[in-house]
Amino acid sequence: MPTLDRQDSVFVLDIGDTENRFHPDWIAAVNGLLDEVEQAEGPRALVTAASGKFFSNGLDLDWLFAHTDRAAEYVTSVQELLARLLTLPVVTVAALQGHTFAAGAMLSLAHDFRVMRGDRGFWCLPEAEINIPFTAGMSALIQARLAPQTAHEAMTTARRYGGHDALAAAVVDRTADEDAVRSTAVALAAGHAAKAGPTLGTIKARMYAGVLEALREKDIPLG
Repeated sequence: MPTLDRQDSVFVLDIGDTENRFHPDWIAAVNGLLDEVEQAEGPRALVTAASGKFFSNGLDLDWLFAHTDRAAEYVTSVQELLARLLTLPVVTVAALQGHTFAAGAMLSLAHDFRVMRGDRGFWCLPEAEINIPFTAGMSALIQARLAPQTAHEAMTTARRYGGHDALAAAVVDRTADEDAVRSTAVALAAGHAAKAGPTLGTIKARMYAGVLEALREKDIPLG
């Protein structure tokens, strides 16, 4: 399950060492830890990291297919998490040490910055290949955070971006060696810790007002 550590002014949210799929219990745990970050006082920033082969493989499809009667509730909870991270009143950095796919890739886009391992691992939106359309909220998030041509290619072709390709396409902001991804993210976040507070949250909320409206739509078409 996710854990939270603190390195001086930077909170490090470790989302796990498996595929880190968005199980309802996982979502609840992440939200609880984000509460701690928001309620803390003083300069602070957030790094979201993971361990092992994956950063996150996205939705927990096994759980979803076993609970189809709760699909709308589940997708709503996922989108609310994306909206929360997008507007968190601290600077956020995703440290992508491994594969970052589907909703995991969207989670990375909800952060202010992304640091990705340069030599191994892929960032990918595979929905076109697995026949799961993006919701309007997910589409809005992706298109707001990527350049138009990159968003089009990523969404319609399911291209797998390695670290250096992701950097060239501005999907990520920096690349690093495997053992330096997390430390690079922490250093980047620490440089912005003094900006934490309601003003930053307001700036983000106004900047992404249209995305937030789409992510928080009550009746979400799932097909």
